[in-house]
Amino acid sequence: MLIKRKSIEQVESSRRPARKPKFAPVTLSEQDGVRYLHFGTEWVQGAMRIRKPDWPELEYAQQMMAWMLFIETPQAIAQLGLGTAALTKFCYRQFPQAHVTAVELNESVIAICNSMFKLPPEDERLRVLEMDALDFVEDPANHEAYDVLQCDLYDATARGPVLDTPEFYEACAACLTQDGIMTVNLFGDHPSFAKNLKAMKFAFGHVICLPEVHDGNVVALCFKTRPTLDKEALAARAAQIVAQTKLPAKSWVKGLLATD
Repeated sequence: MLIKRKSIEQVESSRRPARKPKFAPVTLSEQDGVRYLHFGTEWVQGAMRIRKPDWPELEYAQQMMAWMLFIETPQAIAQLGLGTAALTKFCYRQFPQAHVTAVELNESVIAICNSMFKLPPEDERLRVLEMDALDFVEDPANHEAYDVLQCDLYDATARGPVLDTPEFYEACAACLTQDGIMTVNLFGDHPSFAKNLKAMKFAFGHVICLPEVHDGNVVALCFKTRPTLDKEALAARAAQIVAQTKLPAKSWVKGLLATD
């Protein structure tokens, strides 16, 4: 999220009507075999390596999968904020037993994921909902329904998550099973970080932040129930994840043990 790249398309804002659009324009750029998503600015909203479309290319996106250290066979996963569908695609391919739901308010993002980021078509395991993430988590039908929530909610300004209140995070916690985990993408060096962390700690039993990655992102893991951080067990599980997926899970263990 804190990477900057020039968009291919030129946004001619000076020629647009004075009325502000509901959403910023969805734009693309490409470099070195990687396609990037923007919302009309240089801020990167997601990425896909064209030759590896199901791989989470950005380091923070890989860290968003750190819940795998604690949950091996999730049955239901929800993604709040579709981006380039990197996490949605990875979860859909990696966990054939799981139902995967993506929630995205901007219909243009859904369309671009279908046309340019190889989002699979919906089926009995995959659904993409065009709706507000707040409405989704507040719906009683979704309470205690998910093992995993992955939250990556940013707009074109990239000033921090667009939903960041204690009430929002309480609703997220309500959607999780008792042993469920939520991962959240935050900006480390930004005023929004402390606000979100305080709100998450209000709503969840335990919160751990992984070390900041080189792009400035910090991924928080939110637990309804405080986990047992057994070094040997986590190391063994990390080795399994590396062997099965090639995700850098060993670094997640180091980060968790260093920051908890």
